[in-house]
Amino acid sequence: MKLRSLLYLLGSFFFFPACGQQSLEKKLESMYRHTVPLIQPEQLENWQISGKELILLDIRSPKEYQVSHLKGAELVVYKTFDPGNISHISKTSTVVVYCSVGYRSERVGEKMKELGFKEVYNLYGGIFQWKNQGHPVVNSYNQITDSVHVYNRIWGQWLKQGTKVYD
Repeated sequence: MKLRSLLYLLGSFFFFPACGQQSLEKKLESMYRHTVPLIQPEQLENWQISGKELILLDIRSPKEYQVSHLKGAELVVYKTFDPGNISHISKTSTVVVYCSVGYRSERVGEKMKELGFKEVYNLYGGIFQWKNQGHPVVNSYNQITDSVHVYNRIWGQWLKQGTKVYD
């Protein structure tokens, strides 16, 4: 019985080496509908440096946002999204939405486009990709932090830089 278990374990290393492993890029490609234009972290950083007027919307939960977010980002909770939450934003503003990896933010971006927002972008790879590329995040006190709420351990595998925070 022990030999059978050992053979199965060894066989799984040789025959199934990629099971459960996928690059972040492949994972994102499988999740994105491409209904909202993507913006790369470098481009967003360039916009920020140039002083481009833009609105950043963090689409995660309040717990995720409190741990860290992009400086200047406003929280708009995905689960309770309501058009009234963004009624103060001009439909001609440049808006960048983000979440952990970009799935929830793409859904909210779709809704914003349906509401008539003209220039909505989804941050490619979300806050994980932003942090993985060395860009800063701030906590609820607006202080730079290394921590990022990773939603859960499964999604946490995609955060390579920074301190993973769980509930």
